[in-house]
This record gives sequence, structure tokens and C-alpha cells, in this order.
Amino acid sequence: MDKNTEAIKSMQDNKLKEAAKLFEEVIQENPDDPVGYINFGNLLEHVHEYEKAERFYKKALELDPNAATAYYGLGGLYFDQSAYQKAQENFQQAIRLGLEEADVYYMLGMTFQKQSQFKLSLPYLQRAAELHENDEEILFQYGLSLAQMNQLHDAKAVFEKVLMQNNQHSDAHYNLGVIALYEDCATDALAHFNAALRAQPDHILAANGKKKVEMYLKENNG
Repeated sequence: MDKNTEAIKSMQDNKLKEAAKLFEEVIQENPDDPVGYINFGNLLEHVHEYEKAERFYKKALELDPNAATAYYGLGGLYFDQSAYQKAQENFQQAIRLGLEEADVYYMLGMTFQKQSQFKLSLPYLQRAAELHENDEEILFQYGLSLAQMNQLHDAKAVFEKVLMQNNQHSDAHYNLGVIALYEDCATDALAHFNAALRAQPDHILAANGKKKVEMYLKENNG
């Protein structure tokens, strides 16, 4: 195992001091290789040392202006700081430079979500879902964007796919409950709100939905 791989493993094992020491050695031994700076930037970002992480990512880009993963790293740290426009620009650049991974499309989609630009988020979340079709969080956010664009039929299919991955996903049940109300299926809505509450008893929106549907059913069923 080379030193860089060893450092990444230490980071994954949450041995952060050990990882930092190894990354420092990697950079000292290969000062013109952007990879060491990018990986150290990832570590610094992980511990919320955002200013230092930014410097390491930018150093990597000085060495290689086409280092797509450095742009991805910058996008992530700007996203963590709610600088969504800057995050968006960096994720877009990472994609332009050929980074073809679910995570970068997902994060770009989420930057548009955070800016309430739901129509723009859709193609990126859809692409992320295509690349990582078993990731329940990616699927859920894609479904949410569809619902926010009032594409309820498609959203319903995606939320149902989320439940195939995890039938205890409370927010997927809640959103299916809301869609059922739009479809005038109050009993289906109630079933989903109840399922959401079984999975998450403090789900306030599901509790409110359940209360309203029960009142509606009581009034209309005598």
C-alpha cells in the first residue's frame, strides 16, 4: 500500500491525525503532484478547516488547472458554508472537465435545490440517479424535485422506488401521502402518513396530514 492510499484509509478509519501526517509526507515527497493537495484538502474540509482546505484545493489547481476533483472539493466546501452560487460554479467546472460520477451531479442538483431553482436541479439529480440507481437519498431528492415541479406521476414512481430501497423512509411515505391527496385517495394518504409516523414518530408534517385526513374521512363517512 503506497503512502497516499494508506493516508486515505486512515482518514476513512477516522484516524485523522495519522492521515494528516501521511498527507504531509506525500506532499513533501511529491510537491508538484496535485493529488496530495486535493486529498489533504478533503481531510481539512472534513474537520471544517475551510480556509485551509480552500488553499490546498487552489494549490492543486495551480499545479493542474484541469484537476476536476479539486473543483469538486471546492464545490463541497462552499456548499457546506451555504455559498451555493460558488458551489454551483465549481461543480459545473468539475463536470466540464470530465468528472462523471453520481456525487458531483447530485451535489450540483442540490445547489440548485438550495437556490429554489427546481427546474434546473432536475436533469442533474436525474443523471445522479441514473449513475447510482440504488442510492435512496439521491432517489429521494430527485423525487422531491419532480414533486416541486408538479410532475406528480413521475415523483410517485421515484418515491415508490425509494421505499423499495428502504420501506422505513418517513419522508418518502409523507410525500406519497401528499400525492395521494392530490389523487383524491384519502385512505392511501392516511396509510402513508401512518407509515411515516411509525418510521419517525416526531414527523410533524405527517402528523398534521394524518389529523386532517382523519377529520376529512370522519366528515365524509358519517
